[in-house]
Amino acid sequence: MAGGIIYSKRTAEGPRHGDEVADVFSPWEEGRETWLFVSPHDDDVVIGAGITLQAALAEGVAAHVVITTDGRMGYCRLPQRRTITRIRADESREAYRILGLPLEQLEFLGFPDCNLNPYRGRHFTTIGDPTELEGASGLQNAFPYVIRRLRPTRVFLPTPTDLHPDHRIVYEEALISLFHAQGNIWPELGPPIAQVPRVYEYATYCDFLSPPQIRISAPPEFLERKLGAIRAFSSQEQIETLVEVQRRTGAVEYIREVEFNFYSPEKYADLF
Repeated sequence: MAGGIIYSKRTAEGPRHGDEVADVFSPWEEGRETWLFVSPHDDDVVIGAGITLQAALAEGVAAHVVITTDGRMGYCRLPQRRTITRIRADESREAYRILGLPLEQLEFLGFPDCNLNPYRGRHFTTIGDPTELEGASGLQNAFPYVIRRLRPTRVFLPTPTDLHPDHRIVYEEALISLFHAQGNIWPELGPPIAQVPRVYEYATYCDFLSPPQIRISAPPEFLERKLGAIRAFSSQEQIETLVEVQRRTGAVEYIREVEFNFYSPEKYADLF
């Protein structure tokens, strides 16, 4: 229980509110909670789940952020074209430092921004490729590797309704990677996870496909840290507009829990 945070969840009996994180993120594994936030671009988790991330850290959760792309298409001025990846990596470190994330729990996968289609799936590649892990590349190589290494209890993904193709691709590839991570396939990526983590969506720019079930309301200082983290991406010249939108929203975020079940014929037996 972190002081000042109110956790709310929609239930069949109506909304339930309280200060216990375990009431909305169940089943709660005390001492074992590890949350993995997967970010298509460096700022997406900050914008869509910056308060949720802070809440996790305040509750003693081992939180990790994985940034999928390298930001190479994020330049707003021509002289930045060759330096923007370095600039945005530095901005990312500052943003997540402001949110309180230990920087050893921030990871960059280095896939090319706005060009993820060729990296769907998994393929063998040349050692030394910036995206190479264990002699292979592809999103279905990197995500299972990270999931098996961190063994998260919960994974947070961008909502698949977002207009940006990178967001939709990351969502789809991360979901199939959860399937891969719990099997024996590709042993060089680490030992299989014993249980598939619970999956949640955060919204960055577009609405959820269906209404979220969880709301996290935090004290004002959580919002100020989030706004400071957004401002850290100063190379993005439209950032002040985004700050004002977030300020009007307040220290509140909404999270949608995803029903992620493997096929089981038994669940349909009573229908016939």
